Amino acid sequence: MMSKIFLAVIGFVVIVGGIIANSALFTVHQTEQALVLQFGNPVKVVKEPGLHFKTPFVQDVTMYDNRILNLDPPPQEIILQDQKRVNVDSFARYRIVDPLEYRKKAFSDANFIQVFGGRLNSAVRAEIGKILLGDMLTEKRATSMNHISEQMKAQAPEFGVEVVDVRIGRIDLPEVTSQSVYNRMRSDRVATAAELRAKGEEQKLRIQAKADKTRIIIVASAKKDSEILRGEGDGKKTTILNEAYGQDAEFFDFYRSMDALGIAVEEGTTMVLSPDSDLFQFFGSIPKIKNRN
Repeated sequence: MMSKIFLAVIGFVVIVGGIIANSALFTVHQTEQALVLQFGNPVKVVKEPGLHFKTPFVQDVTMYDNRILNLDPPPQEIILQDQKRVNVDSFARYRIVDPLEYRKKAFSDANFIQVFGGRLNSAVRAEIGKILLGDMLTEKRATSMNHISEQMKAQAPEFGVEVVDVRIGRIDLPEVTSQSVYNRMRSDRVATAAELRAKGEEQKLRIQAKADKTRIIIVASAKKDSEILRGEGDGKKTTILNEAYGQDAEFFDFYRSMDALGIAVEEGTTMVLSPDSDLFQFFGSIPKIKNRN
């Protein structure tokens, strides 16, 4: 009987000891940090990984991630300096470095995302609103991002966090702004095309006028040369004919008559001449045909 009671007591002690040990021990992993609370009030921060002790039934432990986390607030519409509207999606990367301050200020992860995300959007709206739409693709955007990053890093210790990086994920144009930009780009392209066509037409006319002028000069020069050559040929012809006439006047007259006849009569033409024609004077006298009647 005594042995059974003893075993029961031992068993009870073991169970109670296990419960107490389980309540007094907690494990911190490599990617975690712990905040020990006593009756809901923060007592200490444990950052070293391993097995740790706490007062059982009196103290509780809340774990926080010590890795780099993402803060991604909702996109917002921003009015730029030139009154253009853009949709901006920004995000930040942060790390919890002081769980005690984080709990005091943020209370919870959801509340921190809402509060600190709102501050991020406010900083982005204030800085991006100072620049023009065309500056979004220049170094002014990087300068604005540096200002935003400095502001968020300065506010981070208040929440027990460290801001590692602040970025703008994307910038989109609203439908109205996109259409306006498209219409302006289209108008610019149409104006540029019209200007290029006008310059091309002007150059075409200039080249054509130069070509026509060159053609006229070449044709006039060719005509001039041909007239000179024709004149020289006629002169030589006259000289030769004069020399021929001086040597044999009768033959010269015969040649002139035959030449005139060749000009007057085309190839394949039959001509009937009277025996009294002056042409036959070069062939001697031809007896006349007597009438049989």
